[in-house]
Amino acid sequence: MNKKISLLLVLVVVLSIFLSGCGQDDSSSTSANDSGANDEKTFITIATGGSSGVYFALGGAISNLLNERVQGINSSVQSTGASAVNSTLLGTEKAEIAFAMNDVVSYAYTGTEVFKEKGKVESLRGIAALYPNFVQLITVEEKGISEIGQLKGKKVGVGAPGSGTEVNARQILAAHGITYDDIEEDFLSYAEAVEQLKNGAVDAAFLTSGLPNATIMDLSTTHDVKIIPIRKEMVEKLAEQYPFYSSEMIPGGTYDDKEDVETAAVKTLLVTREDLSEELVYNITKTIFENLDTLIDTHSAAKKISLDKVKEGMPIPLHPGAEKYFKEKIK
Repeated sequence: MNKKISLLLVLVVVLSIFLSGCGQDDSSSTSANDSGANDEKTFITIATGGSSGVYFALGGAISNLLNERVQGINSSVQSTGASAVNSTLLGTEKAEIAFAMNDVVSYAYTGTEVFKEKGKVESLRGIAALYPNFVQLITVEEKGISEIGQLKGKKVGVGAPGSGTEVNARQILAAHGITYDDIEEDFLSYAEAVEQLKNGAVDAAFLTSGLPNATIMDLSTTHDVKIIPIRKEMVEKLAEQYPFYSSEMIPGGTYDDKEDVETAAVKTLLVTREDLSEELVYNITKTIFENLDTLIDTHSAAKKISLDKVKEGMPIPLHPGAEKYFKEKIK
């Protein structure tokens, strides 16, 4: 009798283990390749900008979302010189996603401007247009500079080498009849430009980013910051040659200016490579747009991101994965 009971207990245990294995739930997270059975990681490098800028902050938020919400993705953020550098990183397959301004993306795709010698980056594909990037030409009150024409003979930070900011600076100065021969140009990142303004080494600096810019906010804690206006009529003149520019206002109170200040703006894009799979880019796009609240909590610039504006100012084809998601969502 004892042998029969023992045998029965063994059978019960074996059956229990079998049923337990059959009843395991599949993971509810999205798979990078729409397959929960694939344990291999897909590595995603997100090229951003300087560590104090909006690109870096939002890139970090997107990277965290992909790691948390998309099964099989291992995402990381790379701090870079921004738009032009990022376009090159995508073209050389050293990044999978990048932030870049639409003017620079167009130059990369067509092999013009800063990409004349580098050559075309025809593999670029769009994920989405995100938000306006404001050209912020800043100085401090004691410099006594109130118009762009007064920059002649001055020391001016024009952006990091290879950055979209540097392209903006050169084009905007040219629209006002000023070249680098007329100023002492200094190729500085956001953080470097603000530090040089603090110690008086430069008189003004260009920073192109969303609002507010953290480094300008930092400067305003120790100095009276002044935004030098870029007048609407000059932006419209500039747009005749470079249609990416639009006239925008920096709202009064963003920094130390009490009144709104006229300036130029271009559009921030999120871009990728054409060789990434449709499923992967679809899941990346889906994760971003279904978690916009996380991006808004990270930086207020993300408040401007919306489904009805994802194609505004997009100078390159959308990636099929992003296009598939938007077709589902935009009726």
